[in-house]
Amino acid sequence: MCEFKDNTSCEHIPVLTEQIAERLSVPQDAVVVDATVGHGGHSLLFGEKLGPGGTIIGLDVDEKSLTRAQTALCDLECEVILVRSNFADLPDVLADEGYSKVDLIFADIGFCSAQLNDPKRGFSFQQNMPLDMRLDDRLKVTAEQIVNDYEEKELADLIFKYGDERGSRRIARYIAEFRKTQRIKSTLQLANVICKALNKFPSPGRRIHPATKTFQALRIAVNDELGCLEELLEAAPALLNKNGLIAVISFHSLEDRIVKNNFRENKRLQTYEILTKKPINPTDEEISRNPRARSSKMRIARRI
Repeated sequence: MCEFKDNTSCEHIPVLTEQIAERLSVPQDAVVVDATVGHGGHSLLFGEKLGPGGTIIGLDVDEKSLTRAQTALCDLECEVILVRSNFADLPDVLADEGYSKVDLIFADIGFCSAQLNDPKRGFSFQQNMPLDMRLDDRLKVTAEQIVNDYEEKELADLIFKYGDERGSRRIARYIAEFRKTQRIKSTLQLANVICKALNKFPSPGRRIHPATKTFQALRIAVNDELGCLEELLEAAPALLNKNGLIAVISFHSLEDRIVKNNFRENKRLQTYEILTKKPINPTDEEISRNPRARSSKMRIARRI
């Protein structure tokens, strides 16, 4: 979702900003939902185009991110409502705030470098962290519990389904063998087991760490990321005004496939007009400026 940058008010680089400014135009009195407000970078972009009659409703499960977003958005003319909630619960959030319809639902389904580097989160294998991986610390199940408590086959299936990892069964077997003698509690412990299972190890010439796909799979499972995305997309048509827009930025094929199929189904039902025949990608210039934008894809649809 974002990358730290010390000389900006939001201290991060939101992705695809030029394309968003060009393709997501809303009236000054619009009600805009930023379903993943993060540190407020995209909301700031929307808010600068809204007048005093406009509203931004920002959701995030991370309390620290909401604090940063509050600071970033405090000078906007429009009303800003920030809610600690998963975007899967958007219908309830809007009802609680007194809104039945909105003009734009925007979701960037990435996560920030602040979260990646937070030593308590357990997302990174670049340093030793507790094996947690919860975006929302109110969730009950952690990656440590999944890695240590799931049956070997269940773990292998999870790694294959959410990580598209061909070596999933071998990885699960090595994990099952390792945890017979000690519990896997840290990110480096797990990364080392995965590297041994695949007989691949990080090196200067290897662009992708061998543990990347397994870590992705665990993070998706812990946070039910795909299930929450499906709930948001299912709810969206009933929440959008006529001609309202929905835009989703995804970062891997599992997410993008869900968005694409949902938009196509709503087109078939004559609920949406799809405005992006192909997903919008970052320019080479943006990628050189912010390498984390490389895999971002944005799809947009309009409520008919």
